[in-house]
Amino acid sequence: MRKIITTLVIFISFSMLLNAQDYRTGIGLRAGYPAGLTVKHFVNERTAVEGMLATRWGGFVVTGLFEAHRPLADVNNLKWFYGAGAHIGFWNSSSSRTWGNSGTSYTVVGIDGILGVEYSFGEIPINIGLDWKPAFNIIGYSGVWADGAAFSIRYIF
Repeated sequence: MRKIITTLVIFISFSMLLNAQDYRTGIGLRAGYPAGLTVKHFVNERTAVEGMLATRWGGFVVTGLFEAHRPLADVNNLKWFYGAGAHIGFWNSSSSRTWGNSGTSYTVVGIDGILGVEYSFGEIPINIGLDWKPAFNIIGYSGVWADGAAFSIRYIF
């Protein structure tokens, strides 16, 4: 009987923790530049980790971010967020007219920042967001990518 009561108390406490935030995990699409997939997971009420897999210049970029979320304008489920992280990318410059030497393949590693706003619908399990994600390549073809703006839509659970 004690095990059952202990299990119920833990389950109820965990459920209350999950309800303290808009969602725990969201998976979806990122439309913009670069476009791709996004997965965001909250580690607590105000802190999330986000992973992105995006296409860029005929290749792809994998990004990991650590984000802080804050309420915005006293609107339920509306938050602004900021964060930082890192990326690794692979592309062939023959598909890019602005970066690298023609016909050369590149591997880049760098750091990223992110600043955005997101809203979670209360009636349906959908989250939408708009963000700006500048990046700086440290290894490989170095340079600043300040064009990383996107709209994301996620299924949340």
